[in-house]
Amino acid sequence: MILNNSVPLVILTIVMTTFFSETSAQKNVSSKEEVEIATKALTEAMLRPTAQVLNKLASEKLSYGHSSGKIETKEQFVHTLVSGASVFEEIQITDQKVDVQDSAAIVRHILAAKTNDPGKGPADIRLGIMLTWVKSNGSWQLLARQAFKL
Repeated sequence: MILNNSVPLVILTIVMTTFFSETSAQKNVSSKEEVEIATKALTEAMLRPTAQVLNKLASEKLSYGHSSGKIETKEQFVHTLVSGASVFEEIQITDQKVDVQDSAAIVRHILAAKTNDPGKGPADIRLGIMLTWVKSNGSWQLLARQAFKL
């Protein structure tokens, strides 16, 4: 009988240990890892743009700088991608460095991409990128982006 009564206790212990381990693991994600995840989400959203995802990733005060010198607001950035005015077919990110301080982060990387913008046709681009992320209401949002020619 003692054995039968201990089985539910063992199962409860396993379930609780698993729950607390998963909760603890989720809390152990560093700010740097969160920013890396947000940066990857931005890259994916540029490849398969939806207004919902882009609006969630971008701050209302976004300043999106292109290597040509053109600066876009959040609304312009989202519209350019969602409308198909700017089309990314492939994006590779290399040499990424992430630096986090409190609720702000700077990400620098090299972006190599294949684009196919209407009226311009296919092109290969290679740019240096600097992203500035801010943590707002528990999530990282892109505040600024500046591309530069290499």
